[in-house]
Amino acid sequence: MTAAGHPLISVHPDELKFDFELEKQSYCDLKVVNNTEHHVAFKVKTTSPKKYFVRPNTNVIQPWDACFIRVTLQAQQEYPPDMQCKDKFLLQSTIVPPNSDVDDLSPDTFNKDAGKTVEECKLRVVYVSPNTGQESVEDNTLKSSRQSFDDSTSVQQLKDERDAAVRQMQLLRQELDMLRRRRHRKSDPGFSLKFALLVALIGIMVGFLLNLSLSSPAAE
Repeated sequence: MTAAGHPLISVHPDELKFDFELEKQSYCDLKVVNNTEHHVAFKVKTTSPKKYFVRPNTNVIQPWDACFIRVTLQAQQEYPPDMQCKDKFLLQSTIVPPNSDVDDLSPDTFNKDAGKTVEECKLRVVYVSPNTGQESVEDNTLKSSRQSFDDSTSVQQLKDERDAAVRQMQLLRQELDMLRRRRHRKSDPGFSLKFALLVALIGIMVGFLLNLSLSSPAAE
């Protein structure tokens, strides 16, 4: 806890919600906020590590800053009973020395036995069934109404894609910043290649966002 009694980090939303469809991946984005004037490291754990891909699963957040995490549910071959999920996630956080980087974290950083304070935030997982349209015989009036609904749905889908692309670019920028810091510390040629590839990928994402922005006003 901080001096004011607040937790080191805040996590939004407070549960992981996935649109569940067979043989399809689904993802949920989390925003982790550092509520302190210190550098805070966090680590993500789950009871089902083979089902989920977490990026990043460990990181250091600068004072009063925030970090985005993308949790991807791998494609599943069968529905869980009653669409109920018993999986759990745990975010551990602890204060680390100033200007620490994720590469500086020791193996016992999140070990409570080491005498340091490690806070824990538990998150449950919720599966949501995709909307299945109801098929019925429609007259011309209903068809017209449905067309209007489909148009508004398309606009919302464009907005959702744009928002998802923005969050993805924020994740890429986080990795780019991390690579910049590593590049100053190491002379490994591999870092230069990774750095160039990541910059190129961000350029592609920016182009994608521009296309969405050009499409959205016309739809709105």
